[in-house]
Amino acid sequence: MTDTSTQVQGQRRPGVLGVHSVDHFAITVPDLAKASQFYSTFGLEARAEGNDLGLYTLGGTHRWGHLQQGTRKKFGHLSFGIFADDLAAFNTRLNQLDIARLAPPPGHDGDGIWFTDPDGILIELAVKAKSSPAEKSVFAALSVPAGVAGAPERSKVQLVHPRRLSHVAIFTTDVDRAVKFYTTTLGMRLSDRSREFVAFMHGAHGSEHHMIAVLKSNGPGIHHCSWDIGSVNEIGLGAMQMAVKGYAAGWGLGRHVLGSNYFHYVRDPWGSYCEYSADMDYIPPSADWPAGDHAPEDSMFLWGPNPPADFVTNFETTE
Repeated sequence: MTDTSTQVQGQRRPGVLGVHSVDHFAITVPDLAKASQFYSTFGLEARAEGNDLGLYTLGGTHRWGHLQQGTRKKFGHLSFGIFADDLAAFNTRLNQLDIARLAPPPGHDGDGIWFTDPDGILIELAVKAKSSPAEKSVFAALSVPAGVAGAPERSKVQLVHPRRLSHVAIFTTDVDRAVKFYTTTLGMRLSDRSREFVAFMHGAHGSEHHMIAVLKSNGPGIHHCSWDIGSVNEIGLGAMQMAVKGYAAGWGLGRHVLGSNYFHYVRDPWGSYCEYSADMDYIPPSADWPAGDHAPEDSMFLWGPNPPADFVTNFETTE
């Protein structure tokens, strides 16, 4: 395990037991070669790891995604990072809540604590370095002075490469139950929600407006993984680099209300999404975010095109 006991106190909220990061997500897909092509075009590095794929940012060392071969696309697990000196307390909490531990899935070591959420989604708690941001991400509002051309020639544009994983959105059969589980068991905090349809949660030790989102569905699954980039211009360039390679389906450009981030979603080959995200609200460890319950028309997007009719369809339950 990674020793994180020396984390500076400014990166944690004193006296609070809670996960500090989404360390990685795992999914199975029916075609690893197709997955490698999609994520590489998106601007990530899809690295072969034995029979599997790891998703990394360009030149990065942190594995944000773990992809395995399967008969169909299926959400595997979510791994959350915790501080080393919270490990015993988390075990105690799980005992108090009568949550059974499980053996790790094939290909994973036994260092983490494994169990399931109420929808049967596999969860890992593991001692990891804090990978959620310690401050709001740098956002560039690009402009130039008068008399200077602001846009380069299209042939000279550099490819867009995300900086890190921003958050993961998953499906749940019961939003209220999911919020209770993730706040009570994992120590996350509700940021905002919209009735029984969707809820957004952040980490108490400092994170963006949401590390995870939960969306109402008829079964578990993954809706999207979101990736932080540095400007609206990069969102547009990312959408273009995907479209010219055949990945034009999606939703954007737009700006969300809850989280405030600018976005463009690109549909993957199996019906879920990768999101380019920029300038999301940041909640430091010292802040108490005023969580609200927002009407659907005030919760999804501030501006942008209407989403696809099947945007919130859980294709893992329709196969």
